[in-house]
Amino acid sequence: MAFLYWFLVAVGLFVSGGTLLSLSQHPHWCIRMWDFPRAHIAAVAALSGGSYALFFCAWQWYEWLFLGVVTLCVGWQCYKIFPYTLIAPVQVKQTRSPVDDSALRLVITNVLMQNRQYHRLLTVVQEVDPDVILAVEIDTGWSEQLQSLERTHPYVVCQPQDNMYGIMLLSRLPLIEPQIRFMVQDDIPSIHTGIVLRNGTQVVLHGLHPRPPEPLRDQDATPRDAELVLVGRDIQDEKSPVIVAGDLNDVAWSHTTELFLRLSHLLDPRKGRGFYNTYNANLWWFRFPLDHVFHSNCFKLISLRRLEYVGSDHFPMAIELRYEPEAPAEQPPPEAEPEHEHEAQEKVDRAVEEEGSLEKC
Repeated sequence: MAFLYWFLVAVGLFVSGGTLLSLSQHPHWCIRMWDFPRAHIAAVAALSGGSYALFFCAWQWYEWLFLGVVTLCVGWQCYKIFPYTLIAPVQVKQTRSPVDDSALRLVITNVLMQNRQYHRLLTVVQEVDPDVILAVEIDTGWSEQLQSLERTHPYVVCQPQDNMYGIMLLSRLPLIEPQIRFMVQDDIPSIHTGIVLRNGTQVVLHGLHPRPPEPLRDQDATPRDAELVLVGRDIQDEKSPVIVAGDLNDVAWSHTTELFLRLSHLLDPRKGRGFYNTYNANLWWFRFPLDHVFHSNCFKLISLRRLEYVGSDHFPMAIELRYEPEAPAEQPPPEAEPEHEHEAQEKVDRAVEEEGSLEKC
């Protein structure tokens, strides 16, 4: 029983310490990793604190202190993930209009470069029948296999790479001035293009897959954060409807994602609808929402769903939006305050110091 006693105390203090670390905006991976498993941390903290109270607590002052710390940990984590629960208000309204030429159906997928179960993804794409497909981790093998989709999706932008950061866009709708850009790191491409909807409306799509903070390369969050900030700033001056999509290697509830949404004035259709965890597809008990679609407030939602397993460590996502010019009156976007602009500039300055220059082409 002594082992269980100290185990519960250690676990409670460990996750509480991680929660405290997550309040820092330092980009080091050992700090930023605490942004991801907030739901898991809340569950572990509640279990450790509850078990301690049930089996060991003699209600001494130090035990009250321990339980208070664990309770604060649970409360903070629940506060951060609450907007993505089913009891929170939705940010993007469901359209009441019929699907018509104002609609756009998009599939995003991280294929996992080593995955060779091409048929799984092709089957899912055939069933969903999207207008636009954004795929990341594309190498030469994947680009060759996805060429079969060009019969129905003739507009293609492709940058295959063998470093797990290749990217490909296929569209049945015409593209306007598509670009492949290396915004922060010279081996991390992104796709930026206009898309013409069937009703003639021009939409701007940014397809992203920044490198995550991780220990193997001792990579901090600086380049990821800077790329999101740069795209967010670009969108501020954009007059056309905007969609940002891809595996952002960041969770929906992180401070960086919140900053990006304020800078870009985009909406998250998952708010009030659920987590839509896409990674890790192979571990049902350890998943996060890493694959995102954000959009201007002139869109309303037709449908949003996580798709079937395709052999990757990510599930694909499918979203269908309808362009409605009157929608902004019902869906006010998040606004950036001066402190957000200041923080964004700090992230860009830090990236310049580390990478030498930005927008590498």
